Amino acid sequence: MSKHGRVLVAMSGGIDSSVAAVMLHEQGYEVIGMTMKTWDYASSGSSKKETGCCSLDSINDARNIAVSLGFPHYILDIREEFGDYVINHFTDEYIAGRTPNPCVLCNTHIKWDALLRRADKLDCQFIATGHYANIRQENGRQVISKGIDENKDQSYALWGISQQSLSRTMYPLGHLRKTEIKNFAKERGFVDLVNKSESYEICFVPDNDYRGFLKRRVPGLEEEVKGGEFVLTDGTVVGKHEGYPFYTIGQRKGLGIAMGYPIFVTEIQKEKNRVVLGKLDELSKDAMWVHKLNMVKYADPLTKTYETITKVRYNDDGALATITQVGDGMKVLFNEGVFAIAPGQAAVFYEGNDVIGGGWIQSSFKQEK
Repeated sequence: MSKHGRVLVAMSGGIDSSVAAVMLHEQGYEVIGMTMKTWDYASSGSSKKETGCCSLDSINDARNIAVSLGFPHYILDIREEFGDYVINHFTDEYIAGRTPNPCVLCNTHIKWDALLRRADKLDCQFIATGHYANIRQENGRQVISKGIDENKDQSYALWGISQQSLSRTMYPLGHLRKTEIKNFAKERGFVDLVNKSESYEICFVPDNDYRGFLKRRVPGLEEEVKGGEFVLTDGTVVGKHEGYPFYTIGQRKGLGIAMGYPIFVTEIQKEKNRVVLGKLDELSKDAMWVHKLNMVKYADPLTKTYETITKVRYNDDGALATITQVGDGMKVLFNEGVFAIAPGQAAVFYEGNDVIGGGWIQSSFKQEK
């Protein structure tokens, strides 16, 4: 075994995870590549050509990198556990009137556990991924911080990983920018990786049509929920909708409602099969409750109030907020209104570049002045 140790690298076949594997190999680690098969495109019902992390091409691309450098590569089939947990949760959340985040859920409950179990069998001390994030040990805690390339930073998707799992995790790309990673691949002759398109879709919704996916996944759902009311915040009925699971907080396009001014989805009322519409200012809330917490930088529970930058979605810049833990929940008070806070999405709390922790948005509200 290498003096640096043996590391299991999650390889999707894309440039980021491939460069992470190559980099660790060059640094003297004994690398083992692992590609996880999470989803079968044929069962999605989509007509889109199979691409992305679960496609045969991507698996072959990852294997070719391993073969070219002389380290082992394996395929890990986790379709059953992925489907039972991530996809069922995705479906259930939309039917409950919430907006799920399957990628965070998969990292938290499926991928890391699956990798670590296999790492143990292969006598690997560490696992590594191609995420743009950094990790360090401080005051006995494993602390996640933002990757140096803010346009690619993925720390938001990693808040749910346990301290025990983080203690064996490496993020080799956190100190690099995307341009540097592309140059790294070019210099080593992996030009195909540089030219390979990147997928930003949910892996099991390859056509990015989650409404179509739900209809195929839950036969009869469309007939059951169709024809509910579009209402304004004062209760005025302004039309009929296609079914509350097919709308998300903040949605403006595809409503089929003309009011003479911009109108947005501000609330989903599952029990009444209603979708509430409002103006932009009605979409703004300055407080929320977050539950199912996982603390990263500090131990749970937090013993004081923290001033943070809080993100309510992946591509959110974040907003200044004060967080206070109350029991097993977090009360978040924003300095100013935040648009489209959607129950079911992840909220992540930052102190500078460090992830304090995160949780799932339970509800939002306006502070009493």
